[in-house]
Amino acid sequence: MADTGSLSVSIENKIATITFEHPASNSFPSELLQKLTAELNAVSSKPEVTIVILQSTGKTFCAGASFDELLSITNFENGKKFFSGFADVINAMRNCSKIIIGKVQGKAVGGGVGLISACDYAYAHNNAAIKLSEIAIGIGPFVIEPAVSRKIGKTAMSEMTLQPAIWQTADWAKEKGLYAELFENQEKLDSATANLAEKLASYNPEALSEIKKVLWEGTEHWNELLYQRAAISGKLVLSDFTKQALSQFKK
Repeated sequence: MADTGSLSVSIENKIATITFEHPASNSFPSELLQKLTAELNAVSSKPEVTIVILQSTGKTFCAGASFDELLSITNFENGKKFFSGFADVINAMRNCSKIIIGKVQGKAVGGGVGLISACDYAYAHNNAAIKLSEIAIGIGPFVIEPAVSRKIGKTAMSEMTLQPAIWQTADWAKEKGLYAELFENQEKLDSATANLAEKLASYNPEALSEIKKVLWEGTEHWNELLYQRAAISGKLVLSDFTKQALSQFKK
């Protein structure tokens, strides 16, 4: 049976810390995407939570979509359903009534960049480079594009998309607005994230909830848009080009 990874949530002093992990560089199979969506929806309605920290374990923050699952997709409906998992997570993040802080300890690819972009604020390690490799395997970052473009702009998004083999440095990502601040080691990243979360958690939760709505104004159409995008990816993942490219990448 395929490893679906794990997700844990701890709540302390008004801060909910959601931690995801998967042995394949914290990539996301469908089941893990569903768990993350469910937890985000759950913490959104908890009055004892004011702030959410989203983090992963290990050296890589997130490798995006599970290659094993991408290779197993055999029809359009399954393809659309899989990519809709990323749409569900991004919509859950933007609709969440709590401010979400991303703690990015390592590299992020594809859907992982989408997750960071959907955080309201993100701190990162100096080594937290980013890459959008989708176009190289015959698909594209369609579902996450609105979130990434909203955060770093369409020009930077285009640069990443059309240079799928190039890692953009954490400094580049900070300059473009993806990261608020960079830290030279894990200890400083942990400490700064905890301090920020504690400070925010001391503020009026109603004010934070209202400012969250303001931050995401103009994205209401994502409830339809992201699923339209999932359909594009669901179709493209069935192409011979993509099947061959995925097999090569896996090797």
